[in-house]
Amino acid sequence: MIAATLIVTQFAPTAAHAADPAYKVLVFSKTAGFRHDSIPTGIQMIRDLGTANNFTVTATEDATAFTTANLAQFKTVVFLSTTGDVLNDAQQTAFTSYVNGGGGYVGVHAAADTEYDWPYYGQLVGAWFKSHPAIQQATVKNEDRTHPATSGLAATWSRTDEWYNYRTNPRSTVHVLQSLDESSYSGGEMSGDHPITWCHPQVSGRSFYTGLGHTIESYADPAYRALLLGGIRYTAGMVTANCAPPTGPPPGGTIEAESFTSQSGVQAAGHAGASGGNTLGYIDNGDWAGYASVSTAGATGFTARISSGGPGGTITIRSGSQTGTVLGSVAVPPTGGWENFQNVSTTLTGSGSGPLFLTFTGGAGSLFDVDTFSLTKTAVPATVEGEAYTSQSGVQVANHAAASGGKTVGYIDNGDWAGYASVSTAGATGFTARISSGGAGGAIQVRSGSQTGTLLGTVTVPSTGSFDTFQNVSTTLSGSASGPVFLVFTGNGGSLFDVDTFTLTK
Repeated sequence: MIAATLIVTQFAPTAAHAADPAYKVLVFSKTAGFRHDSIPTGIQMIRDLGTANNFTVTATEDATAFTTANLAQFKTVVFLSTTGDVLNDAQQTAFTSYVNGGGGYVGVHAAADTEYDWPYYGQLVGAWFKSHPAIQQATVKNEDRTHPATSGLAATWSRTDEWYNYRTNPRSTVHVLQSLDESSYSGGEMSGDHPITWCHPQVSGRSFYTGLGHTIESYADPAYRALLLGGIRYTAGMVTANCAPPTGPPPGGTIEAESFTSQSGVQAAGHAGASGGNTLGYIDNGDWAGYASVSTAGATGFTARISSGGPGGTITIRSGSQTGTVLGSVAVPPTGGWENFQNVSTTLTGSGSGPLFLTFTGGAGSLFDVDTFSLTKTAVPATVEGEAYTSQSGVQVANHAAASGGKTVGYIDNGDWAGYASVSTAGATGFTARISSGGAGGAIQVRSGSQTGTLLGTVTVPSTGSFDTFQNVSTTLSGSASGPVFLVFTGNGGSLFDVDTFTLTK
């Protein structure tokens, strides 16, 4: 009785926005592996959020709810600490169509410990669970505080939870909202870049995942409740947010300077004339700011919007760390006041591939503020695992020791295809694939938008003598298209060839 009383008193409504139109949310908590004792508390919390925010909740562990007709009534589906293989093939197909057609997905904690043999789900959740240390306190860095899930949080958040390590770092394919400071706890295994909460578009739908939420106590925490509410509202389409991954449009986009993920000495400063009302301010000689989600790969230019009521100084652009490779520097003049903004620019040289760091030098005192900045980039081809498709017909994942990641997209017959929702064809001028064939070989058609979309090019795939013997094939691409890439496979007979990886040159 005591525990029930605590739940009632702590689960206050969370609502700090205009009322949304009424909608429905499906909470799915089926487990085929470890079962979290926080699931009932989590369901009740989401019901309470719904009461306060104009949505109703249907909670189920019955996978037969995953039909096209039934899913159509829900704006978003919450996978609440699901584990293992929870959906059969038909249910997976229905859910894929639901999300790709505009539905929402929210993954909570062990949702990343789910459906390891379903490639689409791996792309949808963003990364699969690998391991975790003991429950302990750690520092969460709120990398993007403009998203409705994180807008009410400070730059850092100290909390106790079970901190997941993931099999891959999702940063290149998602928009990271929160990451862990691995120096603040024991057992982090992601080399210092440890995303823990993120979002991304999924064809016409939306995905949000947080690794937070192992403990029962989490669901009484107002900040955690606000985090999940923001994720639900975003995926349900009730609010818009920037969830574009760093590899998507537009390289060279404008970045709020105060959205640093690490720093020394600097703080956010309020200025009415600044973009978003804030700048990166209180800059003294030797201070720096790091941006874990901003890659320096291919960077050729840097532009910043600055102001200075002080002596001005210099911004040095570095790759990897505050003492990393210098790519360039730009002088910041006094502008006559902290509210007087102007742009400064410089070209960048050298080769960098790590995250962006800005270091600041000058005389004494507050030197200048940085409002926004952008990097001009040349396109850097990204290698995509063939088996990381988000939709397909006929193909399966095949294991090959010599393949990148140990897997290929295989079992390819004439007319089969694979789609990659997060890989845009915009600006694509060339295609290269690493292939193998112990069969007849065939051809790969590169199409945009769908398996019957605009044909950009075709490349012949020869027999290589074995499915474990790999070589590259390439072709130029022509035509104008901007949709996701689809690969369509043609040839005579069955088991034509395997595709290990591919790249688009842009």
